[in-house]
Parts: sequence; structure tokens; C-alpha cells
Amino acid sequence: MRIAILDDWQNAAATLADWQRVSAHAELVFFYEAFAGLDAAAQALEGFDAVVAMRERTPFPAGLLERLPRLKLLSYTGARNAAVDAQACARLGILVCNTTGSPPTHGTAELALGLMLAAARQLPLGDAEIRAGRFQESLAPGIELAGLTLGLIGLGKIGGRMARYGLALGMEVVAWSTNLTDETAQAAGAVRVAKEELLARADVVSLHLVLSPRSRGIVSAGDIARLKPGAIVVNTSRAGLVDNTALLEAVHARRIVAALDVFEREPLPLNDPWRTAPNTVLSPHLGYVTRGNMAALYRESVENLEAWLDGTPIRVVA
Repeated sequence: MRIAILDDWQNAAATLADWQRVSAHAELVFFYEAFAGLDAAAQALEGFDAVVAMRERTPFPAGLLERLPRLKLLSYTGARNAAVDAQACARLGILVCNTTGSPPTHGTAELALGLMLAAARQLPLGDAEIRAGRFQESLAPGIELAGLTLGLIGLGKIGGRMARYGLALGMEVVAWSTNLTDETAQAAGAVRVAKEELLARADVVSLHLVLSPRSRGIVSAGDIARLKPGAIVVNTSRAGLVDNTALLEAVHARRIVAALDVFEREPLPLNDPWRTAPNTVLSPHLGYVTRGNMAALYRESVENLEAWLDGTPIRVVA
């Protein structure tokens, strides 16, 4: 029996959960780097009976699943995974399990706050200047957030926390989503406005939506054109929510600032244009990556493996 634990990019899985009972019955192999593509994933995983996938880091389309003849269990972290072809799993007899413990919303909201502050005060550039032997010479004055407008696209658990952070900083908070009501917005301390008004008024726009066919590209090139000069766009949700070509053009024109934790392809390729884009603050998808959350995700993954090995699988989704 061979079990693969995928995309342990920070080499943390082995220490954040107790794998002892599982390792007594199976060989565990931890993968610390992303696969280069479908062929590389198929070659690496063809000899495994079970796979533990970290969120949506490795996609499992039908074309990959069909090349894994030994695979009997696919356990992924999180309640849902749009990168897994559940119908193909069912057709191929692959059991699919998830982790259902609600991950805390603090981590992602705190990172969004950090990106907003870092962009407003140019902290990455300031750090780089000091390390290069300079001080303030290359830095334009930053902006104070107090009195400015924070626009939230999405006002769920994470967006609601971000609203409270904005209020604590003395910002005016406006919000929009397709199903947002005045009552829900008011409960979070925000004012519901139309998307067009939000984009035109906000000094900071922070996205907090789940990526779906309906929300993909919800911030279009036209929406980015509506942003006021100097506006900050914070995205800790999914890159697919935004027209990234238009966003890149706007930062290269130095018209806005982008503070991003998510990208269309992750890990970010070495030649990706975001690596050299000006007017940006970038972090490597750290929103949910906190010690407490990762420990909980791996703990439930171990529970899934133990139950499956015992013949009584739990948290079965397909």
C-alpha cells in the first residue's frame, strides 16, 4: 500500500499531524514540489493507492485520473475542490473524501489586512531599499488609510472580518455582491452600493468571493478602468475573479497598485509577468496557510486515511 501526500510546499505535513498509525500499514511519500504538468503528475502517482491533495494545488481532471490505475482513494483538504473531476472519480471507482472542519477565517482576513497596509506604506520597497544600503531616497510618501474608503467585493465571513478591520482603521466601508442585502451590509458595518459605485469610490478594493462560473471575471477590464488613480486592489481569494491582463496593464501604467496572494498558475512560474510587475505587493498564496489551519487540515486527512484503511471511510463526498 502506497500513499502520496502532495504539495507539501513548506515541508510541514510530517510534523503537523501524527501519521504513525497510517505508516504502520502503508508507505508514505511526501511530495514537496508542484508537478510540472499532467504528464509529470501521472508518472509520479501511477504507483499509488491513495492520494492526499492539499486544496486545489494539483488538479485532478479525468485525463489524469484515468492514468492512475491503482488509485482507490483521493482525499483532499477543504470542503470542496473544483480541481477534482468528481464524475470521473465515480466512474473509475475512486473514493473521494474531504475535510469538513470549518477553517478559521482569521488567517486570510489578516493577510488581506497586511497586504493593504503593506501596499499603502510601500513596505516591501522600503525593506528592499534598506537592504540595498539606501533609506528613503526611492520612496514616495505613503498614504494614511484613515478617512479613505474600503470597498469589499464579497461580504461573507472573511469579507466581514475585513470590514471590521477597515472600521477599526477609521475607514468608510462599502460593499457589493450579487446577493448582498442592506441588512447584511449594515450588520457588518458597511453600506451596500452598486459594483460600479464601489469601484469608482473605493481607495482600496478587496475581493472576498468564491470562484465559480458565475463569479469568474467578475472584475472586468471595464471595472479596472473605473478605479480611481492610486487605488489598491487586494486579492486573497482567486486570481480568476479578475481580468488579470487588464490588471497587469494598470500596474504597468502605474495607475493602481495590486496586492496579490493568488495567481492564475501556482507556484508562480519563473517567467510569469507578475514577478517583474511594478506597483505590486506579492505573497505566495499564504491566506489559509497558518500553523493552526494546516495542522487541522492534515489531522483530518490522517483521520480519513485511518478510516479508509479500517474499511469504514468517513467524510465521503463521491
